[in-house]
Amino acid sequence: MAFIQLTGVTLDLPIYEVHGRSLKRQMMRLGRKNAIAEGNDGVVVVRALSDVTVRFESGDRIGLIGHNGAGKSTILRVMAGIYAPTVGEVAREGKVVPLLDISLGMDDNSTGLQNIRLRGLLLGMTDSEIKSKQQEIAEFCELGDYLDLPIRTYSSGMRVRLAFAISTAVDAEILLLDEVMGVGDASFMHKAQARLADLHRRSEIVVLAMHSNAEIRRTCNKVLWMDNGGVRMFGPTEEVVSAYEAFVSS
Repeated sequence: MAFIQLTGVTLDLPIYEVHGRSLKRQMMRLGRKNAIAEGNDGVVVVRALSDVTVRFESGDRIGLIGHNGAGKSTILRVMAGIYAPTVGEVAREGKVVPLLDISLGMDDNSTGLQNIRLRGLLLGMTDSEIKSKQQEIAEFCELGDYLDLPIRTYSSGMRVRLAFAISTAVDAEILLLDEVMGVGDASFMHKAQARLADLHRRSEIVVLAMHSNAEIRRTCNKVLWMDNGGVRMFGPTEEVVSAYEAFVSS
């Protein structure tokens, strides 16, 4: 059974090429309490997560909410193993697939077909998986003969279609999503939403960050409210979203 657990996770991110003293003086002038400090070596450090303890289990559909900079994208990156916590532990069981940047790893000078393999390998797919899914990916993105051309010749919409088709072909036990992008016209958007829903169903655990409370209510059974890098509230969807909306409106 898949699970992912964060225990006492704190993450400090160093910000290089910033003068600590000038930044600290600026923050003091603003009169803000913040998570920005200067380390012993003079490097500015931002506390991105603070003492986060939470556990997700098979069947969970978790929505992440909170204002910009609350830590939603950061906690997804910690779950994915992109960031190692400064303090605390991350335990997981199951294949984790992070769809945090669906174009990551794509090469402008390679063809669409070559990028299917490149992106597929980055997502942890085997050569045999990529070969078995290549035709389906090609049909879904509707790019036809353009797949034989370098993607530097593609429009931005074509690139997103290809990236979305590859990313959502993966089989995940733990799926991490960060604000899935729009992928084209209305007819293709309908296909994309159906494909994303199918990917959700195939995954044991889904954790997604988005700003649409209506979509979170429709999709998720639990919600994690992040605030200044910490957990403000975690529980059933309606309970947490209603509390968050009341907080925002006040």
